[in-house]
Amino acid sequence: MSAVLAIRLQRIGISFQSFFLMCKPRVTALIVFTAMIGMFLASPGMIPLDLLLNATLGIALASGAAAAFNCLIEQKIDAVMARTRARPLPTGQVTSVQTAIFATLVGALGLAILYYNVNPLTMWLTLATFVGYAVIYTVFLKPATPLNIVIGGASGAMPPILGWAAVNNVVSPESLILFLIIFAWTPPHFWALALYRREEYAKSGLPMLPVTHGEKFTQLHILLYTIILVAVTLMPYGSGMSGWLYLAISTVLNAIFMAYAIGLYRKYSDQLARKTFKYSILYLTLLFAALLADHYLIPTPALG
Repeated sequence: MSAVLAIRLQRIGISFQSFFLMCKPRVTALIVFTAMIGMFLASPGMIPLDLLLNATLGIALASGAAAAFNCLIEQKIDAVMARTRARPLPTGQVTSVQTAIFATLVGALGLAILYYNVNPLTMWLTLATFVGYAVIYTVFLKPATPLNIVIGGASGAMPPILGWAAVNNVVSPESLILFLIIFAWTPPHFWALALYRREEYAKSGLPMLPVTHGEKFTQLHILLYTIILVAVTLMPYGSGMSGWLYLAISTVLNAIFMAYAIGLYRKYSDQLARKTFKYSILYLTLLFAALLADHYLIPTPALG
């Protein structure tokens, strides 16, 4: 009996891991992190613990469900790409029906937590974000236009707004600035990945920019969008939302990002594109951490 029980427990563990991986934990972690920064920036003091936990859990569950739906819809594409073919659906660890049921239950639970334990506005904004990513971006935009990541980036830029709304029950100008930062960050971040994965995207049939318009065109647009990003990241300081600490840190982070973007344009290599992609993740994390540090170490007038 003990051997049978051990096998069953092992299978349960494998199933749990498979469903967990479909939630794209690294992506979800970044989404939850930026949403939490939005929460903290929305309040001059500490957020009530119950609100912080409920909002974080609800957004995390909804984000994970959207990622699982994305895996469900793109399982055939995932199967032909090196970075995604080991995912649970292409390898047969879970079925399409199991994935659909899992994503529906997890998403519904997340939305219910937000509606009853946070506020209805946050729930409706999260639902709109879910539909924007899982349906509008994944089903319609991604296979239709090389500008998919630009337009669809609006969904990925929503978490700070969700966090802000969770605390103050409004969508404020400050939260829109946070939205714009992620919106401007998304194209250079993702196009760096698309450059060194261009052959895989060509096989998948997706009209990614390096495939449809070439490498040099994509490198130019990474540079142009990075310039836009640098300008947008000055808005928190210019609006009085942050102080000199954020300005100093963001200046250093922006200088490094610009150096990567210029390097890609002047002398491209897959290795440099890979480094740019990895740095872009660190960049956004440190940029939002700088906003948080500035908010509490150098207090500004109450916002929201």
